[in-house]
Amino acid sequence: MKQSFIAIVLSGLLMSVSVVNAAVYKVDPSHSNVGFKVKHMMISTVSGKFNTFSGMYDLEKGQFKSLSGLIKADSIDTGIVKRDDHLRSADFFDTAKFSDITFSMTSATKNKMTGNLTIHGITKKVVLDIDMGGVVEDPWGNQRSGFVLSGKINRKDFGLNWNKAIEAGGVVVGDEVKMVVEIEGIEE
Repeated sequence: MKQSFIAIVLSGLLMSVSVVNAAVYKVDPSHSNVGFKVKHMMISTVSGKFNTFSGMYDLEKGQFKSLSGLIKADSIDTGIVKRDDHLRSADFFDTAKFSDITFSMTSATKNKMTGNLTIHGITKKVVLDIDMGGVVEDPWGNQRSGFVLSGKINRKDFGLNWNKAIEAGGVVVGDEVKMVVEIEGIEE
């Protein structure tokens, strides 16, 4: 009887510790960034970001249990209005028809996250590197966590095929897109 009571108390303590270490977070867009880089004319790199995005994720003891995100494709911002309008057009994202870019995690290890990325109505499996920043309490008593996801995709895999050949050889827009998603979340 005494052993069973101790076992119950210990299991209760262990369960309470795991609950304390598990949390669902909402992405804080004011402290996050969804960015990308792509080669231009084969000699330089254009950087951009998306200004409107949201997401939720579940962490337990520093490990991802789930993550999902939504980006509004028409919020693309490279700092050049004419280029951004072209990227919103049917040549690229066709934001009038495909307004959302989504990501849904399917699995994660300590250093890698696998998930389904949907761009331009096409869903592909991608693997991203995880750089975990940690969990802290802010000055207002909120739990916050931060991390960076990074990886590369081929834009043509998602139907973003527009390009022009350049006279010296090569093309205007590179196929490889480097993604860097810097996230800070607030516990729900």
